[in-house]
Amino acid sequence: MTEKYKIYLSDDIRSRLRNDAELFEFTKKDGSINLNAFLKELLVNYFDQYRAKQKELRQTIFTEISSCSQVSRAEAEAIADRVMKAYEKNESSRSAHSTALTLTVSGASHDICRTIENNLLSDTSMSSYLCDLFSSYLAMARHEREVIIYQDVFDELRKAIRLRHVVTFSSSAAPDTVFKINPYLIASSKEEQCNYLLCTDCREGYPHSFRISRIRSLFTTSEVYAYDQATQNKLQEIALRNPQSASQCVEAKVLMTDRGIAKFHLVVKNRPDVFRQEGNLFTFFWPKSQLEEYFKRFGYDAIILSPVECYTNMRAFYGRSFETYDKKRWEKKLK
Repeated sequence: MTEKYKIYLSDDIRSRLRNDAELFEFTKKDGSINLNAFLKELLVNYFDQYRAKQKELRQTIFTEISSCSQVSRAEAEAIADRVMKAYEKNESSRSAHSTALTLTVSGASHDICRTIENNLLSDTSMSSYLCDLFSSYLAMARHEREVIIYQDVFDELRKAIRLRHVVTFSSSAAPDTVFKINPYLIASSKEEQCNYLLCTDCREGYPHSFRISRIRSLFTTSEVYAYDQATQNKLQEIALRNPQSASQCVEAKVLMTDRGIAKFHLVVKNRPDVFRQEGNLFTFFWPKSQLEEYFKRFGYDAIILSPVECYTNMRAFYGRSFETYDKKRWEKKLK
């Protein structure tokens, strides 16, 4: 059974929800963003946690009020209820709800909406209730929101890590490949605020990193892997430094202009940690691919001097970029 609900949101809330749907790769067959599928998953996975938060807030308010000796328990209960209703109304009207969207629910999401309608709308509308639920979700850090949306994947991975079971899965980044790995730990990236599984492959024992929101068809096998403390320590170091890449670090020297140094302080996403600075010359211990991807944004304000492979790759990258922007080249393509 399906049912449709019209929800009124602020432009900001809708935009942020849409950004999460895109980041967490909720798409239709044509590649467009599937906001409805994302909101259904959010509703199913966050409803119980949201209700628990509301109950905890009400209990805190009640406890504070009832601490006054002249207020009876019944009065404290009534005041707490009025405060919660006032809070919910204030949250739902905090910003102009100028955007309307239609949420189509079915299955578990339909059951939750029926529960809300039958029990939780005494002084508010379904639209206001869901808007407050979405706002509560968006108030959390992105890596915490990712845990909510991919709750089943996180639960299964945590269990496999605890029991040291081998798992298999594919990835949206490599849909035709089946990975068989030994899971060790889950870590979040400070810059991206995404969560990563740090593991080793079963065949060669090489360390790997997978973004959890891209894991598909996860399966926990009955096979138990041999836990290695040295591997755990190595992956833990990677988790603290740069969990989105488990590649081996290399010593790299990068020469930056003064404007490049200013840009380095501003561009924080995936920024490598500085090992040593001597004027405009910086030394890093960082994975090669991550280093190259970061400094591709700097243009002539930074040059990777070593290792030679990085220097060569960057030179080739900017050479191809020059060819792409060559006026005669793109003018011919437009004709």
